[in-house]
Amino acid sequence: MDYTEKTLRRVNRYQGIIVDVSVDQVELPDGSVSFREVVDHPGGVAILPVDEQGQAWCVRQYRYPFQTHLLEIPAGKLERGEDPQACAVRELGEETGFQAGRLLPLGRVYTSPGFSQEVLHLYLALDLRAGPAHPDRGELLDVVSLPFHRLLDQVMAGEVQDGKTVAAVLKAAWLMKNGDV
Repeated sequence: MDYTEKTLRRVNRYQGIIVDVSVDQVELPDGSVSFREVVDHPGGVAILPVDEQGQAWCVRQYRYPFQTHLLEIPAGKLERGEDPQACAVRELGEETGFQAGRLLPLGRVYTSPGFSQEVLHLYLALDLRAGPAHPDRGELLDVVSLPFHRLLDQVMAGEVQDGKTVAAVLKAAWLMKNGDV
């Protein structure tokens, strides 16, 4: 069955620095009418850097909505129309100082498809060359390294709760296990 919903009307409720929010009136396949709140986000990238010694490089930063520090892979917001791979190169350098000799796409994920249009492009960064990090103004974070297998264990134990990190680590582990890296 086709469950496509038809947009009848869109009311923009909020225009922010990063996101815009609208409320859409939609017609459901059965003819009834409902409402959908939609967060428009330009999307982003997330990069899992792993060096030749098998060390994964992450960042630890405070995440205000959850009022806690999270261990995450480096990530950043796409500028409207920006190429995701170019954004990944930029964000990796800004947050960790690394340049990658190889940047392997791990696919895309929809972060919260029930209400958000955000798409994250995931990458595995290999053949790393170190350099100075240069985070954006107001971006306060610590760069943390740990063995990739330990990061995978933390993901599986539920100790790493950031969705983009979980997805990238599991995808990279699958590639590594199957010799595709």
